Amino acid sequence: MAGRREQVTIGRPYVERPERVRILDRLGPDELLVHEIYRSIQGESTFAGLPCTFVRLTACHLRCRWCDTPHAFGQGQPLRISEVLDRVKELGERLVEITGGEPLLQPGVYPLMEGLVQGGYQVLLETSGSLDVSGVPRSVHIIMDIKCPGSGEEGSNRWENIELLKDWHDEVKFVVANHADFQWALDVIRRYRLHDRLNVLISPAYGLVEPKVLAEWILESRLPVRMQLQLHKYIWGPEARGV
Repeated sequence: MAGRREQVTIGRPYVERPERVRILDRLGPDELLVHEIYRSIQGESTFAGLPCTFVRLTACHLRCRWCDTPHAFGQGQPLRISEVLDRVKELGERLVEITGGEPLLQPGVYPLMEGLVQGGYQVLLETSGSLDVSGVPRSVHIIMDIKCPGSGEEGSNRWENIELLKDWHDEVKFVVANHADFQWALDVIRRYRLHDRLNVLISPAYGLVEPKVLAEWILESRLPVRMQLQLHKYIWGPEARGV
């Protein structure tokens, strides 16, 4: 059909710690391992504050020191892609975020994204940036988390992804656990001129950096970056799930 994108077929990516994602081995070709699907207020990104449906996929090959969703490492239910699309439709929001874990670990995420796009949804993808994003549909809004040293996963950053991000459409996020992380983030922003072509977000690691302190650091930097807080944690508390 003219004007229709050919469906992308992508296999499971190579990861250095395969035992962390072995739970995905049992999936069928048209299935996803889904941790949860729920409707809430978008808590991060330039879409913060908007009603949104979240599709959280199971498994992550990384282990960030400040990770707030370790329950998504191994808890999940196999669902057919069509079942996920039906659930999203039932919840009724036009804004949908696919998150994890690390959603790009599951090959089924690509037909899921295509199905959502074809269904007329505005689709956000939150990814660690450690896996190739070249197969993500062009209309999907990528929110890429560049890992600072304080995460313990600095070495997982796939720097080639930066050139694949779409100007003034996609976003990069830094979560800083201390002032050294913040300075490291500034160096990356300047080196790649991120503020000249992307929305740049900087978040405090919850409980490790006070929001007021991060605000002062940003003001001192004089860079046009956006401070963000995880709104859902301030609304429902840091331990709440499904929000």
